[in-house]
Amino acid sequence: MKNIVLVHGLFADASSWAKVIPLLQAKGLHVTAVQNPTTSLDDDVAAVNRALAQQDGPVILVGHSYGGMVISQAGDSEKVKGLVYIAARAPEAGEDYPALTKRFPAAPAGAGLQWSADGYGMLSENAFVNDFAGDLPKAEAETYYAVQQPIGVGIKTAKTTVAAWKDKPTWYAVSTQDRTINTEQQRFMAKRMNAHTVELDASHVSLISQPQAVAKLILQAAHVPGN
Repeated sequence: MKNIVLVHGLFADASSWAKVIPLLQAKGLHVTAVQNPTTSLDDDVAAVNRALAQQDGPVILVGHSYGGMVISQAGDSEKVKGLVYIAARAPEAGEDYPALTKRFPAAPAGAGLQWSADGYGMLSENAFVNDFAGDLPKAEAETYYAVQQPIGVGIKTAKTTVAAWKDKPTWYAVSTQDRTINTEQQRFMAKRMNAHTVELDASHVSLISQPQAVAKLILQAAHVPGN
């Protein structure tokens, strides 16, 4: 599998994959990191579909956080041969994701979500640095806070129409120190998918704090020898 397409989550942009990308490229893989607008689920799926259309051959599709919701929808493409979830949402088709979340203790980051009058949300600086990216050095967390993208209000209630993980091999990296998506909820979703699962002692942004471990899981999904 030579093509890897990376999909970032909310409150972030494609630069969140900056440490993982060179590790994959060093193994000879063709890597594309999608720059999602995070304005709506439909817009984000469209951005991923454009990236998939540009790939020459089969693809491993990787999603972080809300990006898992996007790849569950876009992963229905025939090009996609496997799905990798990094501390990610993995909804059933048509599932009410907020209702699923409420079955587990609330993650602290959500309390820091602030909405503008025109319907866009961002995490407060405190929530971003301490709850979203809590295992990064503060200066590094502040750098990623500076590139935080606002999210469209419609994302709160968006529902996927397909669950590509039902028909594709899946991998999941659970973050055990996550303060953005409850760890037990991650374990529940990974088990429900029958995913090949690893647990990382990391915050929500394991792709930044533990890029080697995240890259290793992606390489395993891509069947790269030695991983």
